[in-house]
Amino acid sequence: MQVDARVLGVLLQLQQLDIEIHQLQKQLEELPQRKTILDTRAKKKQIEQKSEQISAMHATAEAQCTVLSDEDSALAAKQKRIQDEIDSVKGDYRSVESRTKELNGVAKRRAVLENEISAALDELSKIEAVQAQVAQALESLNAQEAKATEGFIAAGGKIKQTLAQKQALRNALVEELPEEVHKVYEKTAQRTGGVAVARIQESMCGACRRPIEQGRLVDLKRQGNLVTCPHCQRMLILA
Repeated sequence: MQVDARVLGVLLQLQQLDIEIHQLQKQLEELPQRKTILDTRAKKKQIEQKSEQISAMHATAEAQCTVLSDEDSALAAKQKRIQDEIDSVKGDYRSVESRTKELNGVAKRRAVLENEISAALDELSKIEAVQAQVAQALESLNAQEAKATEGFIAAGGKIKQTLAQKQALRNALVEELPEEVHKVYEKTAQRTGGVAVARIQESMCGACRRPIEQGRLVDLKRQGNLVTCPHCQRMLILA
C-alpha cells in the first residue's frame, strides 16, 4: 500500500516504543526482588503444608496423652478404693487376699501406663520442638518476603511509572495511524513477537535479514512504499 511519509514515521516510532515497552516489562519481570518473593512464597507454601501435617500429629499425640492420663487417673482412684476396702476388712483373710490381687493388677497396669505416658510425652515434646522450628522458619520467610516486597515496590514503581508514560505516548501515536494500518501493525506484532515493522536495507529485510531478489523487489515497489516482506511477513518500508 502507499501511505504518507508521516505515517511511515509514526510506524517506526511506534515500533521503537513497543520495543522499549517490552524491555521495561522484561525488566519488571526479572527484578531480583520478584524472584525472591516468588521463591519465598513457594517455600512458605511447602512449610505451611508441613505445618498442617505436624499439627495433625500433635493433635493425635496430645489425644493419646489425654487417654493415657485419664486411664491412669481412673486406676489411681480404683487403687485408693481397693486399699480402703482392704483396710476396712482386715479380719477377713479371703477378702484381703482377693482385693490384694486386684490391687497388684492395678499397680502393674499403672506401671505400664507410666512408661506409655512418658513415651507419649516425649513424642509430644519432639513434635512441639519441630513446631517451634517451623514457626521460626515461617517468621524468617515472612521477613524476607516483606523486605523483598518493599524493594520490589521501590524498583518496580519506577519502571511502572515509565511504562505508563510510554503507554500514553503509544496511545497518542496509534491515534495518528489510519485504522487499516493500525490493524495490520497490531496483528503483525502479535504474530512476530512484537517486531512488526522493518525497513529495506541493501535489498534485504531489516528484520529477518534475508535478501529480496531484484525482480521481486521491483514488484513490491509497484505495490507502494509499505509492503509485506515475502520471507518473514512483516510490514516492510521501502521508502
